[in-house]
Amino acid sequence: MASASSSSSLLFPSPFIYHNHGFFFSPPSRIRLSLYNLKSFSHSLALSREISNIPTNGVVNSNSVSTNAEESQQREPMAPPYNVLITGSTKGIGYALARQFLKAGDNVVICSRSAERVESSVQSLREEFGEQHVWFPFQGTRCDVREGEDIKNLVTFVQKNLKYIDIWINNAGSNAYSFKPLVEASDEDLIEVVTTNALGLMICCREAIKMMLNQPRGGHIFNIDGAGSDGRPTPRFAAYGATKRSVVHLTKSLQAELQMQDVKNVVVHNLSPGMVTTELLMSGANTKQAKFFINVLAEPPEVVAEYLVPNIRSIPTNGSTRPTYIRFLTGLKAYSQIFSRLAFGARRNRYLLED
Repeated sequence: MASASSSSSLLFPSPFIYHNHGFFFSPPSRIRLSLYNLKSFSHSLALSREISNIPTNGVVNSNSVSTNAEESQQREPMAPPYNVLITGSTKGIGYALARQFLKAGDNVVICSRSAERVESSVQSLREEFGEQHVWFPFQGTRCDVREGEDIKNLVTFVQKNLKYIDIWINNAGSNAYSFKPLVEASDEDLIEVVTTNALGLMICCREAIKMMLNQPRGGHIFNIDGAGSDGRPTPRFAAYGATKRSVVHLTKSLQAELQMQDVKNVVVHNLSPGMVTTELLMSGANTKQAKFFINVLAEPPEVVAEYLVPNIRSIPTNGSTRPTYIRFLTGLKAYSQIFSRLAFGARRNRYLLED
C-alpha cells in the first residue's frame, strides 16, 4: 500500500499535475520523460526532504502546535467509535471514505446539496451496514456548503442526533465539470467553483471550529486539497487550482489562529487523496497525456479510502494534537510508477485505451 508524503510540495516532472477533482497537463504536447529527467526528479525529491527534515512515512506532524500534558489530561479523551462528518459524501472519494469509516464501526454523517442523492446513499449504506450502534452508523441530511444557514442547520442536526463530531472532513469541491481556458469560462461556472471550494470551505471550517470548541473532547478537521495546492499552474481550470491553493493557506492560517488562542483540543489538518478515478477526473481524459497519467497514477476511490481512513483514525486514537498532512499519492510513489511504466510497460491501458 502506498505511503503518504511530506507536507512539502510534490516535485513531479513538468508535463503533468494530478488532483482529486479533475486533471490537466501543461506543455509539452507530447510525453517527453527521459531517464535523466526521472533521475533528476528523484534527486530533487530527496534533497527537498533533506532540507525540510521531513519523514517519508506518509503522515507528517507539524511542530507548530505543542502538546501540554496537563491540559491533555483535563480533556475528555477520544475513543472509537468516532463520530465522523464528511461533506460531499454521496459519491466519489467522499462516499468511499464514508464506507471505510462505517467498516471501522464509526458513526458517519453524510451530506450533499442533493437531497435525492443523500436519500439514495443512506439507503445503500443501511442495506450494507445495518444498525451497528445505539445510533444508526450514519445519518444523512441535505446541505449546500455555500450556504451559511445550511451549515448551521447541519451542526444542529449533528448535535441533536450524535451530540458531537470527532472528525469533520471537508471534501465537497467542484470544477463545474469544465475543462477550458479561463477566458472561455462562464460566470456561472466561476461562481460555482469559487463559492464551493473557497467560500464553502471557510464556512464549514468556521462552524466546525465553533462546534468543537464547545465539545469536551474537542475535534479534528481535515481539509482536502487538489491540483494547484502546491502552487503549480492549472491550465484549463485555473479557477479550480486557485481555490485549491487557498485550501493550504486557509489551513495554515487556522492552525496559527488556534495556536495564538492556545487552543489544543481542536486541530486542523490537510488531506490529499491524489488522483482518484471519479466521474470528474475521467471526464477530463480526452488527451493522450491524460490517458497515460490516469492509467499510471490514478486509483479507485475505494483503494484510496482504505489507506486514508486508518491514518485519519490514528490521530485521535493516539491523542495527537499536532496538525498533520496525510497524502496518498507521494512523489516517490509517482516516480516509481512512471519509471515502471516507461521501463516495463506497467499499467498500460489500465482504465483507458491509449492511442
